[in-house]
Amino acid sequence: MITKKFVPCIYLYHEHAVKSLTDTSVVDTDPLRLVRLYNENNADELLVFDMSEEDSEHEAALNLLKDICALAEMDVIGAGNINRMEDVKKLLYAGCRKAVLDYEKESNVDIAEEVSLKFGKEKLLISYNDPSLLESHKEQVEKYVSGILLMNPHKIRETQSLTKLPFFVQINQLALNKLMEVLSYETVWGVTGNIVNDNARELLSLKELCRENQIPVETFRAAYKWSDFKKNSEGMVPVVVQDYRTLEVLMVAYMNEEAYEHTLSSGKMTYFSRSRHELWLKGSTSGHFQYVKSLTADCDMDTILAKVSQTGAACHTGARSCFFNEIARKDYEEAANPLQVFEDVMNVIRDRKLHPKEGSYTTYLFDKGLDKILKKLGEEATEIVIAAKNPNANEIKYEISDFLYHMMVLMEEKDITWEEITYELANR
Repeated sequence: MITKKFVPCIYLYHEHAVKSLTDTSVVDTDPLRLVRLYNENNADELLVFDMSEEDSEHEAALNLLKDICALAEMDVIGAGNINRMEDVKKLLYAGCRKAVLDYEKESNVDIAEEVSLKFGKEKLLISYNDPSLLESHKEQVEKYVSGILLMNPHKIRETQSLTKLPFFVQINQLALNKLMEVLSYETVWGVTGNIVNDNARELLSLKELCRENQIPVETFRAAYKWSDFKKNSEGMVPVVVQDYRTLEVLMVAYMNEEAYEHTLSSGKMTYFSRSRHELWLKGSTSGHFQYVKSLTADCDMDTILAKVSQTGAACHTGARSCFFNEIARKDYEEAANPLQVFEDVMNVIRDRKLHPKEGSYTTYLFDKGLDKILKKLGEEATEIVIAAKNPNANEIKYEISDFLYHMMVLMEEKDITWEEITYELANR
């Protein structure tokens, strides 16, 4: 049986989250607040509908969608406002893992093959209310898309009889016993809509109810039981915590069996506080949650390495990392971390903009404004082309470095970070 997913849905209208596709009552004026709620409660994926009506509103929705994708600790599925392949590209480039083609729009049916061949069928879902649409395009759908978003929960049997493709079901209201019945269908991939939104704080309980009904749900599947670990004299295992992107060591804490099991079931790092003698969900009071990306045991099975997505500061002092008290240091040349080099240079550029310094070339560029920055960027790009025609490879390195510096000045001028750029590249 397919592992089932609980997928909350954000309906974007005028940059607010509204009740549904047919009810524009405002649920939250800040959709990012909802994303944080879904993060904290271990939602499996997130579906976002763009309900905008005007071009300017659509662009604003796409910008908000980028923020949603950057904040979400789960894959985001983008839907709504798709009329051509370019619209799908914008959703995927905004950070969505998948896009939904509305098969009740003929234009969406027409572009399915082209979009699938361009981006891959795994990036594509279709949606409909009436399964007869699937019947009419069954061969095309099974060839070019990876799944279905069924908008009518009363058409589950018909959809399952027509295809073996997995499908989500959008449900707005349903009794829990009926929800279990829906999830028990073999090819139902999961549920979305207000049935999930309204129960967002109860997702762990819903997943436990699924397990009691022998319905598989999304959780961390541990390769090792607690009994496989070598514990210290207090029956605990130390945990070294790293930022999953930068690999910065953030903190060290301890787990007992209850903390280990809660971490696996919730997807959020949970420890045992030796000072308070109680279970400690990191972030429960500060909001600085640690979302699990991976857990790895060392060779002796007596230490766990946790790679996490850290919200805010890891240290109770407010520092990003607990490791800031330097004991001793010998001068040495550190291996260059490319992203850290970019960040360090960017910090200097940012400081020059915030605190102008007389005689600084960077301050000069900011004073002259965007046109001057763009002119210099164009000149440096040309220098790269010229250098590439020469046999000395060092010359290319110098020119690329000059170009990157001017590009970072432009990034700061337009308030763009390296994190946003690397996130965008990763989504390509």
